[in-house]
Amino acid sequence: MRKRYQKGSLQLRKSGGVLVWIGKWREHGHHRTRVLGTKAKMTKAEAMAVLDKIVAPLNARQEPATGTIQFGAFVRDVYFPFCRRKWKRSTRMTTEDRINHHLIAQMENSELRSISRTVLQDLLEHKAADGLSYSVCAHLRWDLRHILRIAVAEGFIERNPAELLFTPQSATRANQVVATPEQIARAFGLVDLRERVILKLAGIVGMRPGEIFGLKWANLSPPYAEIRQRVYRGDIDSPKSVKSIRRAALSGSLLSDVENWRALGVNTEPDAWVFPSEKGTPLRKDNVWRRHIGPNLQAAGLGWLNFQVLRRSCSSMLSDLGVDGKVVADQLGHTLDVNQNVYTRVAFDRQAEAVNRLDSALLVN
Repeated sequence: MRKRYQKGSLQLRKSGGVLVWIGKWREHGHHRTRVLGTKAKMTKAEAMAVLDKIVAPLNARQEPATGTIQFGAFVRDVYFPFCRRKWKRSTRMTTEDRINHHLIAQMENSELRSISRTVLQDLLEHKAADGLSYSVCAHLRWDLRHILRIAVAEGFIERNPAELLFTPQSATRANQVVATPEQIARAFGLVDLRERVILKLAGIVGMRPGEIFGLKWANLSPPYAEIRQRVYRGDIDSPKSVKSIRRAALSGSLLSDVENWRALGVNTEPDAWVFPSEKGTPLRKDNVWRRHIGPNLQAAGLGWLNFQVLRRSCSSMLSDLGVDGKVVADQLGHTLDVNQNVYTRVAFDRQAEAVNRLDSALLVN
């Protein structure tokens, strides 16, 4: 393993009204600091010489102590603290749960430098064989690559054994279901006013469930919804991404339903929730679906509909209507490539029309 050579760094700070030299370096994967002396009694060169003596034993080691760290300790003590500084709370909850359950549980005591590409690929293959979806396996592959990239950057290991990992083809791929306009219109007619507004915000406007239940009346200003926050597991959070912060256009029938719902509201002040619970907090999406939406859809043979299907169907139907992809992406709050490659499913009729047009053109020529 290569040595981790470091020079450390100096900073001038005030301490007790006096300027002092602060030495900074890394040891055992952690930042260290020490007061080296006052500026009045020590030049910068002298302070650097003191710091050199501190880091010299670390640089002289043939094998840094960080090389013996175990996978679980590294993730908890180094990786998680670093990533928490940039992760949203929702990302932190889902990612940490996934890593703790699927990776740390398997490799808790494995030394970082002993982990090979074969071991990691076998782990992904076992996860796929146990029934984990393609999506989760792909996330685990990404997690491993990122974790071990940080380990390389920090000098714990020399090379990243996860760089060439691939998601097992045996992993189960989810069937990307898309509803027809008739099925969605039928679903709207199966529920009461409140639930119909919720379904239309998902199926016509293309909003995510957290954005729907995070709406306040101040955000619902015809002819659009101002999306500036979302609800995730009961907590108020910012939207999923920068693109998610947007104005989403509302349709004519939805505007009428919104006004009817507003007329029934107990509290429609600007700061009040559009869909409040009895406690005055935002409704939980799982509760409203389980109690008021799901049973009606199930009885009508539409039990497979959910928020994801509604949002995907919204994107696909807008595409089938010939709406420009950039317009759809801005409405749904994501990038154009995500809209085209993840959400939109082209109807077979459009494919058949396309090849028949080509066939006709070739016959003419």
